[in-house]
Amino acid sequence: MTDPVLDTLFLPFKEGAIDWPANGPALFLRARTGDALDEVPRDKLVCEQSFKPAHDALLRAGFQMREGHAPPELTLVLPPRQRDESRALLARAILETAQGGIVMAAVSNNEGAKTIEGDLKALAGNISSQSKNKCRVFWATVDPARNDKTLIDEWAQLDAPRQIEANTSEGRRYMSRPGLFAWDHLDAGSKLLVDHMPTNLKGKVADLGGGFGYLSDEVLAKNPTITHLDVIEAEHRALDMARQNLTKYGERVAFHWLDAAKTLPDTYDAIISNPPFHVADRADRHDVGKAFITTAAQSLISGGQLWIVANRHLPYEETLEVCFKHVSVVAQNNFYKVFKAVGPKSAKKT
Repeated sequence: MTDPVLDTLFLPFKEGAIDWPANGPALFLRARTGDALDEVPRDKLVCEQSFKPAHDALLRAGFQMREGHAPPELTLVLPPRQRDESRALLARAILETAQGGIVMAAVSNNEGAKTIEGDLKALAGNISSQSKNKCRVFWATVDPARNDKTLIDEWAQLDAPRQIEANTSEGRRYMSRPGLFAWDHLDAGSKLLVDHMPTNLKGKVADLGGGFGYLSDEVLAKNPTITHLDVIEAEHRALDMARQNLTKYGERVAFHWLDAAKTLPDTYDAIISNPPFHVADRADRHDVGKAFITTAAQSLISGGQLWIVANRHLPYEETLEVCFKHVSVVAQNNFYKVFKAVGPKSAKKT
């Protein structure tokens, strides 16, 4: 799989500017698979990845995931788009890398490569860089005499969990953190779904792509006859926030670090979802939402309901019609549509 950013990250190794550590494996934060990684011996790299599909792909490729390894001499980073999360990750990379080691990152030009290179330079006080594939790779040495310890400590806290205001009539608040979907506000699409959510759901329910738990909280509050709800979320950082936000429901709620585009852990009376349509880049990913719909249909009882909100331009109607006996648009505005789909054609027997 061609990945220009990943290819560029490994450019300094190919050109001899950087050597692999002599002692122990390198650490790779926000690691992901790709052609460039295929050439790396599995014992040279320990990976960390909180997004379940990417995590599982690394395991399938034979890489070990991080579990208490000693500070590495080299830390590789693929910084995320959100600025606070990115700065916090760079600061953590410096803090966790051995003195005299190297922190190296790569970013595409259209995702702010020069800006993030400047962030690493501000932290480390030194920088080297190369450009290729419309991307930049840059690295700095961990040197206490040159690193800005005050700034490192400050930025390391930028993605810490925090309470955000929830603009609801009940005045509820939620714990969230930078980098999550709609991390500092309630998403307008989710709010539209909440406004038209039924109040007669019962039995077992799942929230696919549950994020920090907003939809799960609302559906449980509106439907006291729900006996159990599974929060299915691929991003572990979001699932941690959902655990905090839904503690009041006790054992009625279970949390699953899973890819909702694949097999779900149970059979449900109803499923709710605001599926993601951006994953690793800014391009629309119709396939993710379509996979959520297909998985939901395979995991609902006969007569089960799927309530889903989506940007109105996304082509989900055809998939809904293929998977369900009855599909209706419950609400819509200039930006979103709320669908109710009943009676999965591949319903599981109860």
